Amino acid sequence: MFIKQLSIFIENRPGRINEATKALAESNINIVCVSLSDTADYGIFRLIVSNPKAAQEVLTEKGFSSTLTDVVGVKLPHHFGMLNKMTEAITKAGVDLSYIYAFNSGKENAAVIIKTSDNEKAESAVKAAGLEVLNPSAAYNL
Repeated sequence: MFIKQLSIFIENRPGRINEATKALAESNINIVCVSLSDTADYGIFRLIVSNPKAAQEVLTEKGFSSTLTDVVGVKLPHHFGMLNKMTEAITKAGVDLSYIYAFNSGKENAAVIIKTSDNEKAESAVKAAGLEVLNPSAAYNL
C-alpha cells in the first residue's frame, strides 16, 4: 500500500503557505514532511501529513486546490551510498524517478519519498535491494 502525498497548488504571494499550514494546524493535522517547488506564478507544496484525506478536505474548505497522489517511502540508513543503492535498484527495474525528497527520521535513518513512473515496480525493486519500504501508518506518524 502506498503513502498518500498531499499536493497543494499555491499562488506565489506572501502569506499563502502560512494560510495552508495554519488551516492544517488548526485541524490538528501534523505535517511530517514537506517539499516546495515553484514557477513564477505558483508553487506545488507537497506534504506527507498525519491524515491526508482530512487535510485535503480542510484545505478545500479554505479555497485551496489540492490532490492526493500515491508515493513510495523508503527508509535509508545514514551510510554512504544508500541513496545510490535505492536509485540504482529503481533504474535497473526500468522505472523513471519523477521526483524525490527526504527528511530525517531519526539518528540511524532517513526517509525518502519518491514518485515514479511505476510505483509498484519501484517498491518491488527497492525491497529486492534489501531496503525497507515505509508503510503508510509509519510514514504518517514519523
